[in-house]
Parts: sequence; structure tokens; C-alpha cells
Amino acid sequence: MVEVGCGQGSAFEHYGPEVEAVLAVEPDPTARVAARERAGEAAVPIEVAEGFAERLPAADGAYDAVVAIWVLCSVPDPADALREIPRVLAPGGELRVYEHVRSPRAPFRAVQHAVDSLFWTRSLGGCRTTRDTEAAIRDAGFEFDWIERGFQSSSLLTITAAPHILGVARLR
Repeated sequence: MVEVGCGQGSAFEHYGPEVEAVLAVEPDPTARVAARERAGEAAVPIEVAEGFAERLPAADGAYDAVVAIWVLCSVPDPADALREIPRVLAPGGELRVYEHVRSPRAPFRAVQHAVDSLFWTRSLGGCRTTRDTEAAIRDAGFEFDWIERGFQSSSLLTITAAPHILGVARLR
């Protein structure tokens, strides 16, 4: 499995015994240090590597799954990242996502856009909560096996990032 943009490794604790190994890719050197520490405590072998979603340091067709957790909102060009992911997936492999998405409601989208412009994008690693990530995944040739759309915020400060999708997609 490849985890794209693993950050500080917050998701590592969720990999269960069915996962043989994880290649966790992270461009930020400070986050990689923290991720390596967490990888040492994980229940599965995790290699933390320098890399970018648009140029994954992985062999063609080498992985059964790619995981993207709150990363497609912040990569410079999600279409580039979504073109790269199929390269590393084995035939029948899956893309597992938990991603911020733009709201389906226009008034809330306007709030997302305002907060992104004033604060969110600059403060949080380029995150853009107004991206239509679900459509970008579909446009890249993926079809969802299942998808859940939700709204979850831990505080008023994170409300504009509350709309999200959780799902599994495969190439058509």
C-alpha cells in the first residue's frame, strides 16, 4: 500500500494486520521526521520516503492500494497526482480516499471560498476546501465502489473543511 502525503503519520495506527507493508510518501522534511517516529510504533512495516503525489517513488504496478487522506486538497495540481496514482497500482488496485470537498450548497461554498482566500490555504499547507475532489477522481478514470459524503467538524475553526468524502475507487 502507498499512502500519499502521510504528513506526520497520523493514519499509521489505523493500518491493521491485513496490511503487509506501507510506503508512506511525504514531501515535507519536518513531517517526515515525525512520521518516521510514528512508523516505528506501527503494527505494520512502514517505510517513510521523500516524494510528491505527482511523482511517487514507487515501481509501476507494485501496489494493491493507494491511500489519500486530506492530501488532494493541497497538492498543486490534483489532476497530475491522480494521473500518477494509476501508474503504481496493480491491475484491479484501489484508491482509498478520505478527502475534504467543496460543499454541494452554493452559500456554504461561498463561505469556504472566502475562508480559503483569507486564511485556510495560506495557513494549512495549501489546502483548498473548495476543490471538487470527487469529480477530479472520476475525471481521472476512477469509479467509486462505494462512497460516503459527510459533514464533520471538530470546531468552528474547521467548519469550512467539514464537507468530506470517504470511499474506495478503482480504474474503469
